[in-house]
Amino acid sequence: MSVAEIRPATREDAEAISDVLRRAFREYRKSYTRRGYAATTPIASAILPRFAEGPVWIAEHASKAVGTVSAKRISNAIYVRSMAVVPEARGRKIGSSLLNSVEEFARACDSRRLFLSTTPFLQDAIRLYEHYGFRRTADGPHDLFGTPLFTMEKQW
Repeated sequence: MSVAEIRPATREDAEAISDVLRRAFREYRKSYTRRGYAATTPIASAILPRFAEGPVWIAEHASKAVGTVSAKRISNAIYVRSMAVVPEARGRKIGSSLLNSVEEFARACDSRRLFLSTTPFLQDAIRLYEHYGFRRTADGPHDLFGTPLFTMEKQW
């Protein structure tokens, strides 16, 4: 697999984004509570409102969606949410490229902080975030419908 193209998503991409989230998190399903997994892998209609809250990006390879991330401004910070890369596309710098898109957006908004929530069992994602400069904080939330969470942030 060659490099994926990262582009701004549109409302027409909501089903593909939902599919990426399901495919990316399927292997971890048993580690989530039922409601935690449902919140992590929303259906297309639940993704649509995000387009009014901030930018959403999609990574594509050979015209197929292989990754996604969205951003939401909260005060002077940017919340990174629904970061996902499908298993067969991992290890190809797609996650880094998606995070670069979010950071570019944050800098354009004069924000100096990115933050996200993740689960302790997503070890590969945590390593990516740490490599990208994120550090764990004591901030909440600490669970998603019973699934443990912690917050990470990057400041500049």
